[in-house]
Amino acid sequence: MAVQRRVLIVVFDGLQPAQITSELMPNLAEFARAGVTFANHHPVFPTVTRVNASSLVTGCMPGRHGLAGNTFLCRDYDPHRVIPALEPTLQEIADSTGRALLVPTLADVLGRHRMEYFAIGTGTSGNAYVHNPSAATAGGATIHPDFTLPRSLHAELAERFGEWPSQDLPNTARLVHARRILTEFVLPERDPAVALLWSSEPDKTQHEDGVGLGRVPQALAEADAEFGELLAWLDENGRANTTDVFVASDHGYSTISEVVRVEQLLRDAGFDAIDRPGGVAVAANGGSVLLYINEGDQETADRLTAWLIAQPWCGPLFASERVGRPAGTLPLALLGCEGPRSPDLIMSFPWQSIGNSAGYAGYAPAAGGAVGQGQHGSLSRHELRNTGLANGPSFKRETVIETPTGNIDLAPTILHLLGLETDAPPMDGRVLSEALEGAAPGLVPDHETHKAERLGFKQELQISAVGKTKYVDWGNRL
Repeated sequence: MAVQRRVLIVVFDGLQPAQITSELMPNLAEFARAGVTFANHHPVFPTVTRVNASSLVTGCMPGRHGLAGNTFLCRDYDPHRVIPALEPTLQEIADSTGRALLVPTLADVLGRHRMEYFAIGTGTSGNAYVHNPSAATAGGATIHPDFTLPRSLHAELAERFGEWPSQDLPNTARLVHARRILTEFVLPERDPAVALLWSSEPDKTQHEDGVGLGRVPQALAEADAEFGELLAWLDENGRANTTDVFVASDHGYSTISEVVRVEQLLRDAGFDAIDRPGGVAVAANGGSVLLYINEGDQETADRLTAWLIAQPWCGPLFASERVGRPAGTLPLALLGCEGPRSPDLIMSFPWQSIGNSAGYAGYAPAAGGAVGQGQHGSLSRHELRNTGLANGPSFKRETVIETPTGNIDLAPTILHLLGLETDAPPMDGRVLSEALEGAAPGLVPDHETHKAERLGFKQELQISAVGKTKYVDWGNRL
């Protein structure tokens, strides 16, 4: 009888590869040493959490899965209002339009084979929601301090494990509670084919204290201790030899160099609200802003482009097919962001490779927060590098892979490990075959450079490709 294969995903929100050291995170450092390190791992852009969570569970770029940002405008839901990608707003989108995400998730594919996907998250409600929006029909569950899918599970877990602890910095108490639910209920009793544990640290603390500063070392150490408890449970319960474990983060990080209130500046420049002719909506996403134009008016798009590139804080600028291609912009499609719910323009702030007082490189303006705090969302190379690790019976041992990889590759690789690859929907990601036991070394990647300029404004975008799968390396104003 074949041994049942299981997959476990552990995400440390905002964890930088440089933070995985024997001093800061000894359990994770040993896990990385013994297994596979994806040394050239990428998030998708915008480099924000809910976009990358959606790409992780769908294997698709944002233009295809339809979640454009942590805040965004969803035209088929409300064409005049910027909304947060949170539950219950995402549920309202699903109820109104028929779907929160535009493509199937891992949970949907597994459900067709009577397998389950369970996700437990201690971050935002929107991050948790996108993991399994159709849990009521697909099976499995999403578990979060504020809600569960299916809804009935929330009261059951509260009765058994008590109420969730209050949020704190570091947010360790909630991670401990989540890990207990995973090891005392989800894994032993439900035994899903795929389970995920999402830690909100070190992201929450880095947003407040800065990258690697203040309470961040404490947050890293405490999250690492819970990871150690999880690995110990797998070993003590005979699961280590049948469980493939992925560890990832959703994005890298930058230190905020200045705060730019883009919407206020845009209004001061005479651009009206989105519900009026020639109006524009601004969805701030940390290191980038998504811009929506009333009726996709091309004249307004060109005028807005001209205004933006004249601003000293304007970085790389991309335009949707919907508004043509104003001079000086690059196509949204290069970022994988073109699609039915895409914005009309996306602007990423420019960045510099300067180290902060803790030695972590990357400085950039942001649309919110405060100078010196941590932030993400931009096309900085320091935000477009994130953590990617794997260990387990299917993977090579003590291997470092330099081939470009990304969050979009986890879903197709997991379906391959479970023998469901041929039944998977089309995905933008690829199977990470070079990491599997007995496989040949990685493929040789291709590299692309794209440039645009207008009236002294110059920008450049660098992309790597492995076969048909593309990874954004960086983009900046020159």
